[in-house]
Amino acid sequence: MRDLAIFLGRRLGGLALTMLAVSFLVFLTLEFNVEGVAVKVLGQFSTPDQRHAWLAENGYLDPFLLRYLRWLAGFVTGHWGTSTYYHEDIARLIAPRLGASAILAGAALLVMVPLSLILGVAAGAREGSLLDRSISLIAIVTTSIPEFASAVFLSAVFVIGLGWLPGVSTMAGGFNLRELVLPVSVLVLASTGYIARMTRSSMAEVMNQPYVRTARLKGASPARIILRHALRNALITPVTVIMLQIPWILSGVIVVEVFFAYRGFGTLLYQASLNADVYLVESCAMVSVLVVVVTQMLADLIYVRLDPRLAAATGRKP
Repeated sequence: MRDLAIFLGRRLGGLALTMLAVSFLVFLTLEFNVEGVAVKVLGQFSTPDQRHAWLAENGYLDPFLLRYLRWLAGFVTGHWGTSTYYHEDIARLIAPRLGASAILAGAALLVMVPLSLILGVAAGAREGSLLDRSISLIAIVTTSIPEFASAVFLSAVFVIGLGWLPGVSTMAGGFNLRELVLPVSVLVLASTGYIARMTRSSMAEVMNQPYVRTARLKGASPARIILRHALRNALITPVTVIMLQIPWILSGVIVVEVFFAYRGFGTLLYQASLNADVYLVESCAMVSVLVVVVTQMLADLIYVRLDPRLAAATGRKP
């Protein structure tokens, strides 16, 4: 228990420092030029006197480090400011959009994770077979296709060609499962192959371990060998990869949401960038970093659960 606490404490400290460094870079990039901030907030037709008065009123004449610390404290306490484009409180603006993206990403994970694990385990358990080669080929092909290309292809087939599915996912009439099919399919196609290949590689390595060969010599059935002896150790790498896919899905969601007009976090960030909404871009960037940090912590917890030796080894370090 002590080893686990030491391991998680060190990981949490490292992730906190990473988040702090990223926050500084975000603020430096977007707010170092105070004149530029004033122009984006007040508009390009504002006068120099108006900009100077606004800068003085909002504390932009203070030293840069003081402004950064004040902004960071505001973010930590939930005071994210007001969107200059939407004219709404940013925290209230982001919350429903983040929830909509969570629905999209969650639906993709529900399909992607079991499918990729089943394909990867099946391929790795029969390394070199026709099944292994077929799954590997499909995984490479689907992984190499970018999201916008698969979105265009699926829309051409199922929207224009067959007319089975709607071409947009605005959810204007409320939650509609049919409108989720195409966006989820694009995300699944983009990630399933990669996770399946990682699972296949891990499974093939475990199947060649001495304890698996011993189980075969004792006459254990293939199903028993896989489920009882090999699967737990084979899942260590795929679980880590799956958790790392969550931040990737968040970035991939931007392309998918914009293409299908889905009103989620990705579309909000895209519109904020187009309209030079400085405060909204900053908040969206920090939320994205927070998602990465949380998923990394979850990955560490699952990793230690699957392989407790990791925490023990860390706890013994001086």
